[in-house]
Amino acid sequence: MRIAHDRLKRLVTAIFEAAGLRAPEPEKIAHHLVDSNLAGHDSHGVIRVPAYVGWLKDGKIFQNKHVRIVFENEAVAVLDGQFGFGQVLGEETMELGIRKCAKHGVAVVALRNSGHLGRIGDWAEMAVRAGKISLHFVNTSGAGILVAPTGGISRRLSANPVAAGVPVKNGPPMILDISTSTIAEGKVKVALNKGVPAPDNCLIDPQGRPTNDPKTFYGPPPGAILPFGGHKGYALGMIAEMLAGALTGGSCSDPKNAHRVVNNMLTIVLDPRFFEQDEAFAQEVNRFIAYVRSSDKVSPDAEILMPGEPEARTREKRARDGIEIDDTTWNQIRQTARSVNLTDASVNNLIG
Repeated sequence: MRIAHDRLKRLVTAIFEAAGLRAPEPEKIAHHLVDSNLAGHDSHGVIRVPAYVGWLKDGKIFQNKHVRIVFENEAVAVLDGQFGFGQVLGEETMELGIRKCAKHGVAVVALRNSGHLGRIGDWAEMAVRAGKISLHFVNTSGAGILVAPTGGISRRLSANPVAAGVPVKNGPPMILDISTSTIAEGKVKVALNKGVPAPDNCLIDPQGRPTNDPKTFYGPPPGAILPFGGHKGYALGMIAEMLAGALTGGSCSDPKNAHRVVNNMLTIVLDPRFFEQDEAFAQEVNRFIAYVRSSDKVSPDAEILMPGEPEARTREKRARDGIEIDDTTWNQIRQTARSVNLTDASVNNLIG
């Protein structure tokens, strides 16, 4: 199916309203999920709706929660998400960090016990819209243990996303948004739903043998995802566990927490104006971007893209042409709508 993004957002909002969430929470969740599809990150888009509603019904995530301040001073805050929806908690975390940064030039905000935070690039984009630089380290303390360490074959780490954003004057911002694993688990789920193989060199089966079969990854018994770049991705994933898990107080990956998906995030926000004059920073950023783009190319039609440009192009295309939803995912969303008493006729009306 191909659905216009505004109509898809309307449907997702209606599903969460029917599930009992109060405004503005349903619209915030829908906005971030659909925006992930727009950016080409289908792994963090509306494919998550059935899981979110299931977690809500099972008491693994709670509606209408807000961040609770555990500790705060001028530049540091420790927040507890109280197992609420990450799309709401992530916004509140960034709003606080941006306010502190604007006053003091830097802010470090630790968020623990959040529901799934979605696409972490969202939070970097919030910062650059405010003219700030940001760094984000994320882990999943329990149910998201997916990644084998280098030299091992058993799941021990989460996918541990790392994101960053840098504002660029008169141009699109640079947005880094990666997992420290070769592939995010959500992308394995997308491949499973589409009935296509996972990419090469990403997954291993329970015996440690390479596999492209998403079903083998999920088991039983389950396989594992590999860290990207061998020991380099593994090492970066370990640092993400230290900063997002241990330092926030939310815990590193721990099987005793495997009954629910819980995200923790350490965010560092920087205001360039406190380090250098606005114009000097902007000029150096643009000079270096131009210098990198001036490299000789591997072929005449090759492009040298900046971090975030592929997502920006995909967003423009999908905003124009609509978002493709595979049959399996669409059927799962329909079934989820029925489970909260939205009729098929209502769903068809919402998407036009």
